Amino acid sequence: MKVDLVVLDIAGTTVQEHGLVYQALADTVIAAGGSASDVGRWMGADKYEAISSMLGRSDVDDEFADFHERLAKYYAETPPTPLPGVPETLAWLRSNGVKVALTTGFDRPVLVGLLNVLGWSSGVLDAVVCVDDVPAGRPAPYMIFKAMELTGARDVRRVLTAGDTVRDLEAGMNAGAGFVVGVLSGSQTAQELGVVRHTHLLTGVAEIPALVQGGGVA
Repeated sequence: MKVDLVVLDIAGTTVQEHGLVYQALADTVIAAGGSASDVGRWMGADKYEAISSMLGRSDVDDEFADFHERLAKYYAETPPTPLPGVPETLAWLRSNGVKVALTTGFDRPVLVGLLNVLGWSSGVLDAVVCVDDVPAGRPAPYMIFKAMELTGARDVRRVLTAGDTVRDLEAGMNAGAGFVVGVLSGSQTAQELGVVRHTHLLTGVAEIPALVQGGGVA
């Protein structure tokens, strides 16, 4: 089946950001008196929700602002970069008539800064969806549905989703995507991703064109 839309996660999937988002998340929670021992459980999730859960309270506006400040500082010191083969993959997909959308557990201010650093603010993507564009983040499927809405994709069976976390795979399956791909470019292993329902596991996003051309997506 032809693929009309590829929906990709950002951190650990298309972008190497050296785990700084989770370092900032952990530092924020610890500074607020909480425990960040389970920060890994929040990979791919809404970061406000993650801070709220780890601190055990709903109003964490101040802590969320602190998280933003820490992350901006970390990114200034160690700028994020595209993962190997990702720019070429994005260009190949779009030149072959496949729309490309990014989805992320980041909120819009963080996302805008990240895209500016990468030079992806225009001409590279067809849509970008962040967690504050939808009622709930992953594993809910809403960011995928929003990406479909923004790009005009109508058949979820012709959507390929890819991400490096369990939540990415859960969101893809919850959306009913035809192809739910786990990539091993992030911090979760093949064993961790393999226990979650998916259709393919790849080393990285750079392998998606081969998959679309004939390695399982006809």
